[in-house]
Amino acid sequence: MNAASELTGNALVVTRPGGVEVLEVQDRVAPVPGSDEVLVEVTAAGVNFIDVYQREGVYHTPTPFVAGNEGAGTVVAAGPSEAAQALMGRTVTFASGRLYRTHARTKAANVVPLPAGAPAHEGASLFVNPMTAQGFLNTMRAEGHSALVHTAAASNLGQMLAKLCLKEAVPLVAIVRSDAQKEILTGIGLTHVLDSSTDGFVADLVDALAETGATLGFDAIGGGRMADRILTAMERAQAKRGVEFSTYGSPVHKQVYIYGRLDTGETILTPGYGMYWGVGGWLLSPHLETLDRDRVMEMRRFAVEERNGIFASHYTQTISLDGMIDPDIARAYQRKATGEKYLVDPSR
Repeated sequence: MNAASELTGNALVVTRPGGVEVLEVQDRVAPVPGSDEVLVEVTAAGVNFIDVYQREGVYHTPTPFVAGNEGAGTVVAAGPSEAAQALMGRTVTFASGRLYRTHARTKAANVVPLPAGAPAHEGASLFVNPMTAQGFLNTMRAEGHSALVHTAAASNLGQMLAKLCLKEAVPLVAIVRSDAQKEILTGIGLTHVLDSSTDGFVADLVDALAETGATLGFDAIGGGRMADRILTAMERAQAKRGVEFSTYGSPVHKQVYIYGRLDTGETILTPGYGMYWGVGGWLLSPHLETLDRDRVMEMRRFAVEERNGIFASHYTQTISLDGMIDPDIARAYQRKATGEKYLVDPSR
């Protein structure tokens, strides 16, 4: 079928910034794909913290808008271009945004087919977290670092990053906040897993940074003093490594990128790490814009290849669009709890 004008469905719409009360399931006519576009019947879409933040207004998005950033489904209509027609009937993964809906239109170049027979749920979360994990390593190499620090490290993304670093022999210092989270990462095979709630955390962090040489951190917490503690420990680690200091501290550049806001309060910094340091923001989309298309597609194909390995996602529950606006279910999926990830099936 190449026409979609007769298809109708639903979409989850954020009417204004706020809580679950601002969500509405609205009837929508499926858009007709253009020449190089396809129409995907969406049957699996992952829930990420950015979806909740966009709804709440933490990340400003003009309203109203259809929520959802990544997903998978079957191509049910296609434009006349050769690339679009080649995707007819294929199960694909894509991340065009506005995916909490029964039918989504996107450019043929935006989708990556899954292997024949692969169910849609295997492609539901193959963009945000897998591409972010690969992006962290891109940034590390581009900026001349050789090891990483990561906070909230037992998250779905954190576990992917741990497996990727092990595969590529990149030293990783993982910061968690409980014994249970620590066990998740040591079970994967990480050596340097630190619990920030313990009294000896800072001393242990200095030792881990001295051993690994990590001078680049990615912080999902954002608010509070975590970035400050990492930078302080990085500077102390340079002293343990025998680096010569001057009036301005060690000459080694130390960098922390904030990529999440689990703590939406102020980011607190103190003058404890000399003058060779930086704190900035890191977002996936701007990072990908710095890469050529071949590299981006290489990353996406690798995500598909490792969909049941490094980048596997395990879901706590599959919910419908109506479930997204149920207050009890909403409280669960917006907790952002370790080990809990929700899948949306708009076809339910």
